[in-house]
Amino acid sequence: VQLQASGGGLVQAGDSLRLACVASGRTFGNFAVGWFRQAPGKEREFVAAIHWRHGNIHYADSVKGRFTIDREGAKDTVYLQMNSVNVEDTGVYYCAADPAPNPRYLSTVHLRYRYWGQGTQVTVSS
Repeated sequence: VQLQASGGGLVQAGDSLRLACVASGRTFGNFAVGWFRQAPGKEREFVAAIHWRHGNIHYADSVKGRFTIDREGAKDTVYLQMNSVNVEDTGVYYCAADPAPNPRYLSTVHLRYRYWGQGTQVTVSS
């Protein structure tokens, strides 16, 4: 499966942004689809994940209540709605996917995801 991430940009603190991750080559099927981010000089960190078929969701504590992950089957797309962004949300955002036979377990470890999109830059100014 090939992934294409889009929707990044330059926004001010408190603004909203919606990222999209589109699959091609095959549908997500029984996959977990996750969003990760990486700030300069920092390790890649988990943001949110959703099980495509069953809809189970998991968020990092740092984004709970502000970010929402959801999916649109007809478009093979996973979205990350980012509200009330702050400067700490700045980074390159990547979507990733991997088969997830157990929908109750959504990995937060980036090494567990086999397929990756190219990343989209999100910059939040104060």
